[in-house]
Amino acid sequence: MSPPRSLAMLGLVLILLPARAADAGPVATELVRPGYVASYILYVDTGGAFLESRNGAFRAAVVNPGKQQDRFYLAVLHAPTATPVWSGNRDAPTTSSGLVNLTAQGLAVSDPNGTVLWSTPPRLPSPVAALRLQDSGNLQLLDAGNATLWQSFDDATDTLLPGQLLRAGAYLSAARSADDLAQGDYRLGATAADVVLTWQGSTYWRLSNDVRSYKDRNVAVASVSVNASGLLAVAADGTLVFRVDLALPAAAFPVLKLGYDGQLRVTRYPLLNSSASLGGDFVAPAVDCDLPLQCPPLGLCSPAGNGSTCTCPPLFTASATTPGSCKPGDGSALASPASCQSSNSTASASYLALNSQAAYFATKFDPPTKIGVDHNACRGLCSASCACLAYFFDNSTLRCYLVQEKLGSLYFSSSGSALGFIKTVHSAQNGSRSHSNSSLAKRTVPIVLPSVAAFLLVAVIACYVCWRMSKNGKKKKARSTNMKHMFTGRRKSPSRDTGNVDEDDDDDNVVVPGMPTRFTYNEIAAMTANFDTKIGSGGFGSVYKGELPGGEGLVAVKKLEAVGVQAKREFCTEITVIANIRHINLVRLRGFCAEGSRRLLVYEYMNRGSLDRSLFGRTGPVLEWGERMEVALGAARGLAYLHTGCDHKIVHCDVKPENILLADGGQVKIADFGLAKLLSPEQSALFTTMRGTRGYLAPEWLGSAAISDRADVYSFGMVLLELIHGRKNRGEQTNNNVVAFVGSGDQLPDLPSAWSSATAAASSPSFASGSGEEYFPMVAMELHELGRYLDLVDPRLEGRVDETDAARAVRIALCCLHEDPAQRPNMAAVVRMLEGSVPPPEPRAEALGFLRLYGRGYPVPNTSVTAMAGTSGSAGTLSSTAGGVSHLTDSLQSVSLPR
Repeated sequence: MSPPRSLAMLGLVLILLPARAADAGPVATELVRPGYVASYILYVDTGGAFLESRNGAFRAAVVNPGKQQDRFYLAVLHAPTATPVWSGNRDAPTTSSGLVNLTAQGLAVSDPNGTVLWSTPPRLPSPVAALRLQDSGNLQLLDAGNATLWQSFDDATDTLLPGQLLRAGAYLSAARSADDLAQGDYRLGATAADVVLTWQGSTYWRLSNDVRSYKDRNVAVASVSVNASGLLAVAADGTLVFRVDLALPAAAFPVLKLGYDGQLRVTRYPLLNSSASLGGDFVAPAVDCDLPLQCPPLGLCSPAGNGSTCTCPPLFTASATTPGSCKPGDGSALASPASCQSSNSTASASYLALNSQAAYFATKFDPPTKIGVDHNACRGLCSASCACLAYFFDNSTLRCYLVQEKLGSLYFSSSGSALGFIKTVHSAQNGSRSHSNSSLAKRTVPIVLPSVAAFLLVAVIACYVCWRMSKNGKKKKARSTNMKHMFTGRRKSPSRDTGNVDEDDDDDNVVVPGMPTRFTYNEIAAMTANFDTKIGSGGFGSVYKGELPGGEGLVAVKKLEAVGVQAKREFCTEITVIANIRHINLVRLRGFCAEGSRRLLVYEYMNRGSLDRSLFGRTGPVLEWGERMEVALGAARGLAYLHTGCDHKIVHCDVKPENILLADGGQVKIADFGLAKLLSPEQSALFTTMRGTRGYLAPEWLGSAAISDRADVYSFGMVLLELIHGRKNRGEQTNNNVVAFVGSGDQLPDLPSAWSSATAAASSPSFASGSGEEYFPMVAMELHELGRYLDLVDPRLEGRVDETDAARAVRIALCCLHEDPAQRPNMAAVVRMLEGSVPPPEPRAEALGFLRLYGRGYPVPNTSVTAMAGTSGSAGTLSSTAGGVSHLTDSLQSVSLPR
């Protein structure tokens, strides 16, 4: 009886193997030499593993994920979890008897017939002396001098390990499935501008848009890595650009892996050799429905508890042949490139519209295929392309998105602005059905046609009569209006406007690419119940509470009353810049109105209002120290993004508690950023006067020095001091010796007597003040010099503050107040100080001396206070009669407010 074929083949392989392979035996540690041969069959007792790192955390092996019998891969495994972290022949698997050969020319994987399926580069600089598996999981080819000739860390597959870099221009590619390690459709790419996840070339996640990420600098990304600190994107000089904090113990071991489902996950293990994760993994996208194929194509994904559900959108039904997928409900078929390119295909394309709440992931991240086209042109672009399967069109911005080659799932969105249309074709069966019905149509035409003709004749006569009546009515109205204008002396010449270019009705159709939702004045009046609920006011106008139609959420509507006279196109361009800035610590602009001379902005609603209400208000619980520092950190992150994270730098120019908004859940957001650009040149000369924020002005505002982002740093330092001690930094001396506080418009509530006792205890004579209310920045500087930080903390906290934390906050604030802008830290540095990752430097005493001059000279005379406080109509001159204070006679200059 002849032996089975499988045993015969095994015997043949063993005969052909060199002698070194026959005694393969136990797994080698760290190194093997050229002439080494391995296969799954030879190392079946060790699961295909033939080389182990010295610490035992990683193994090189020939493995078959899922125990399937036709795909074996050369892989590096994380030994405790048996997870592949690298694969050589992922796109060309071998069989169980395929060979891994190490020679002086390199490493190769071949099939049993000797055909090479994968190998390291064929021309290495020098002969290979050894194959080494490092403790880090890096598989290396070494020469005789231990120099690295090739390493797996430079040829990443779907995983990044600590110490491994993904350089700009490179990418990770997910596996097709748990059993098939071949490259799938999902990629994690590092670009010079960002870190992105893509499917079929369409973006579905950006690191810069993730609320858990922070941007430290606006420079090019050189590489991406992961370590115990977090997920990091760094520049060529090693400085951070983006980061996601993981806050792991020093011994912890994170593994970044792009799953075959398209989800990026950083799994955290307590130790290198641990198989149990710490939990709390970083997952991106964070919401399941943001994945391109969370549902089958055309499935509508909706959040449901901790997961999601998939349904078919209206006009579509569940497919009987493909579970979970959807098909057109009218009997047509989804278009495909194959059906379009077929030579015998004569079917014309038609489209099924999705409802407004069915959104597509690519419209959130990818640039549109075409900008500035109408709906018909967008549809024409899709109809002309066989590869186009659907299109999405945003009527408010005239953006056209084409979905080509493959169609993913949809997701439910209450705020989507692009409406989708799915291309379909009618099958031959439908065509024959139409043909069979043609005879019935022929018999019906002679009967219906005369009736239709008679109806059309009557309709034409009726339309003509209505038109004549309407025309006569307009003439009468025009004559009446002209007579009225002539009588009142206000008739408008057709060739000369009143001076406001916005009165041109033709300008109402201005469209700027990327422009946010544009509302009419009547729509906004309806949202706000005719501006019934006023929730605030500021230098730019009043703010009203409203609600978007359809119950899509509350909004805050700002009526701009200090905007310069400018064309709508310029206004729309500036609003578009503001609307496209997205950061967790910046208030989102939902829409706007530019109708005639009316200018309104529609913002997201923050239910706790501005910081000054919580910090200085009479009612409500006191803000605890931790809450105050979270507010400071959130505001700092928002300002840092404006300064370094936007395409064009934006200097806020009006940082104060009234422009820091709070909401439930610890949300902190900066408001009114970028609005300074909307002022006319005449008004920007009075910018600080109008805003009424005298207590936050950097010294450079009072001279002719250029205004930079360091002016915001100074203002932030003032806000941080107010967070520390829970009151305004300075008050205004009135004729009745009553202190009124600038900015909020309200009297400050009575403060605990402990504040007076704390300041009175200081020995420095400069605490004297004619008003009895000290200039707090001077107090902070002098108590800092004495090391008495707890005396600066809000007494309402009743000692619930650690002195180390108070000292750190005071130092940061004083560093922000340096007189020379160049000596102040940038906001990115301030963020790191507040986070505790960088200790604050010692404030420069010589750079803070001007605070003593301000403090000793306070209060300034009422005449100059009026000029600076915004009660007059022009910029005033600040003077002081206090000892040592020089006369500042420079008027506020017209400054360039940079983006």
